[in-house]
This record gives sequence, C-alpha cells and structure tokens, in this order.
Amino acid sequence: MTSTSTATQRATLRAGSSWMVLALASACQFMVILDVSIVNVALPSVQRDLGFTATGLAWVVNGYVLTFAGFMLLGGRAVDLFGLRRMLVAGLFLFSASSVVGGLAPAPEILVGARVAQGVGAAMLAPATLAVINTYFTEPQARARAFGAWSASGGVGGMAGALAGGVITTGLSWRWVFLINVPIGAMLIVQAMMSLVGRRANRRESLDLGGAVTGTAGLAALIYGIMQSADHGWTSVRFVGPAVAGLLLLVVFAVVEARVATQPMVPLRLFTIRAVAVSNVMLLLFGGIAIAMWYFTSLFMQNALGYSALEAGLGQTPAAVTFVVIARLSANLLPRTGARPLVLAGSVCFVAGFGWLGQAHTDSDYVTSVLGPTLLIAVGIGLTFPTLMAAATADAPEGDAGIIGGLANTASQVGGSVALAVLATAASAKVGTDAADAGTPAALAAGYDLVFLMAAGIGLAIAVVSLLLPQHRRG
Repeated sequence: MTSTSTATQRATLRAGSSWMVLALASACQFMVILDVSIVNVALPSVQRDLGFTATGLAWVVNGYVLTFAGFMLLGGRAVDLFGLRRMLVAGLFLFSASSVVGGLAPAPEILVGARVAQGVGAAMLAPATLAVINTYFTEPQARARAFGAWSASGGVGGMAGALAGGVITTGLSWRWVFLINVPIGAMLIVQAMMSLVGRRANRRESLDLGGAVTGTAGLAALIYGIMQSADHGWTSVRFVGPAVAGLLLLVVFAVVEARVATQPMVPLRLFTIRAVAVSNVMLLLFGGIAIAMWYFTSLFMQNALGYSALEAGLGQTPAAVTFVVIARLSANLLPRTGARPLVLAGSVCFVAGFGWLGQAHTDSDYVTSVLGPTLLIAVGIGLTFPTLMAAATADAPEGDAGIIGGLANTASQVGGSVALAVLATAASAKVGTDAADAGTPAALAAGYDLVFLMAAGIGLAIAVVSLLLPQHRRG
C-alpha cells in the first residue's frame, strides 16, 4: 500500500467517517459476543422442539465455540491477504446466512451445522474488527478510545445475550434468537460497504495451506479435547486422544511456519515484538478471569444462593455496566500511563475481588458478598481487557493487523476454554472431598469458592507477567 493511498485513507477518516467505522467494528463485536450467550437461555426450547439428545444439545453451543476459536488464525491472515472490507463483508454474510439456516432448521443436524458455519463467520469477523481499529485509528489517543468502545460493546453483548435470549424465547420463539441476526447483519454489510475505504490488500502472497491446515486442525482438536474433559475426565481417551493430536499438530504447525512456509500464515517474527508476546500470554491467563467472573458467579448465585436464571442475570448486570464504564475510562488513561500501570491496577482488583468473593457461602447477602466483589472484579476487567487488546495489537506491522488480531482473540478464547475445564474439574474435586452430600448448595458453594480463590491466583499471575511489558514511551 503506497503512502499516497494511506494519506488518502486517513484524510477520508478525518473527514467525518471515524464514528461510522468505530460503530461498525463495535456492532460486529457486539453481534459475535451476543451469539455466544443468547443461545444458552433458548436451549431447553430447542431440545423440546427438535428432539435433541442431552449430548447433542451441547453441540449447539460447542459447534459455534469450536470453529470460532479454531478458525481465528486463518481468519486473521485472510484479512491481511484478501482485504479488510472484503473479509468483513464475507464474514457478515456467512454469519447472517447461517443464522437463517439455524432459525429455520427442521432437524438437530441442520442446526448444529448452521452453528458450525456461524462460528467460521465469527472467526472471520473478530480479527477483522481489530484490524479495522488498527488500520483506521493510528493516533494513540484515538486508538485507545476506539479499543475502549470495542471492548465495551463486547461487554454489552454478553450482558444483553442472557436477557434478550429469555425475552425472545418467551415472547416469540427460540428461532428468533437466530433470525434476529439477519436484519442486523444486512444493515452492517451496507454500512461496511459505505464506511470502509475500498482498499485491496496490495500483497501477492498466497495462503500458507500447510500452516492453515495444521494450525486450524491443531487448535480445533485441542479445544475439542478440552471440551470433553469436563464430562469424561483428564485421563479419558476422549480427552487425551484429541488433546495430544492437537498438540502434535500445533508442533508441526510451528515447524511449518519456521522452516517450510515461504509466506507463513503466522510469521514467527511477530513473537519477537515484546508487547505482542507478553500481551498474548496475559490474554491466555485473562480467559480464566472472564470464565470465573461471568460463568461461575452465575452458577454460584443459582446453585448456592437459589436464584433463578433471570435473577442471576440481573444480579450480574451492575458488574457488566461497571465494566462498560471503566473500559471507556481506561481508554482515556492508556495513552498517558501506558499499559503496565492499568494492568497492575486491574490485577489488584482481581486478587481483592475474587479473594472477597471466595468467602461467600449459602447464607451470604447479595449486596455485601456478591455485588461488592463482582463490582471490584468488573473494575479490574474494564482496566485490563481493552488495555491488553490494545497492547497486543499496537505494534502490528502494516499488513499484519489481521493476524495480530487473530492471535489476540485466539489467546483469549483458548485461555477461556482451558480455564473452564480446569476450574470446573477443581470445583468438582472440592465438592467430592468436602462433602458426602455433594449435591447440596453448601457443598457446591465450597467448590465455587475454590474457583474464585484460584481466579485470584490467576490475577496475581497476570500482575507478574505485566512487569515484562515495555516501558511506556512518553511524548
């Protein structure tokens, strides 16, 4: 891409389209995250209408998560090779078209297939939204604000998903949980065509097929194995087989990228950029923070305190709102302070908040034992998540914005998958050793308390790793 075209693109952005570009990236991120959570509430209705088995029903969620995480690196590199606008529009089209199929699905197999296709569309969209921010927002203050808005939109999507899923399923039908994506996707396609500069990727590279196959298959197999561990244990063939196969494929992938591919899908030189390497390690760890906060606190409120699903969702709403507000505030601080102080402050909130939450029990009061610590944790997430995403992508070389975004998203998704399996296993083991009546609320609360204390340890680990971040360059 020439300097003239770059100058033209930035002039176009300054002329008044920046808010449209940011709204587009934020809306795409909102839709991707919304679709992770909105389906959960509808699952019982889906099972009754289509006749899913209990095992098959899990794949309505797992099919999406598996392909979303597994294809993220491929989606990120495709953005760099084939052009930002082209891949964003293609991802929106695939996501919307598969939503039509899912909403009209007459049989379980068709719905699961639609969810798999949705995951591929999401894997194209997620790195593209980060590439939008890195490409169109080059001034540090503007980029930080853009990352704050992007992160907040994901938080709103996760918060809205549980509530919207219940309202839509009750008032209309579970099918509208999928069909609602269609008009949204159509509007975003139009907006992408209008607001994104029609730049072609000025690269004659071909897609690294060896890296694409081994990397995508390796990630998918590893995540599939981790999913199986929750039900079958860490020593079962269902976990060990896919996990070992996935790790071997990822080793082959690393060899292909380092020694075989002339134009690697993931250039290993990117990991020599200190901020990229350190931030991705912290995003892996951060996956455990997010799972402990949003997933396990919901289970604690329902299984230990006896709240309904709706009450638990409402109980998490103040924390979600706090995250959105703090994410926007941290965006204003980032250019002045740099990443390290914000991550350290967020880690203090994690250690204190999860340590506090780990003292809760079945007789705990919501305000003092749940609301207080979750607000503190939400402050930590608001300080940390947009900062890590900005740090992981800020030094991306021109032409690598897509794959850098894919790496950051993959790290967060894989970290969440691993953390879910590990924390769920730890909770189950604690319940089994502490109480013969393992199904009682008190026994379950003990397991969740262990999860929260482990999350506090993850927060401490993030703080330690953050010391490796580069010093903030002033001026």
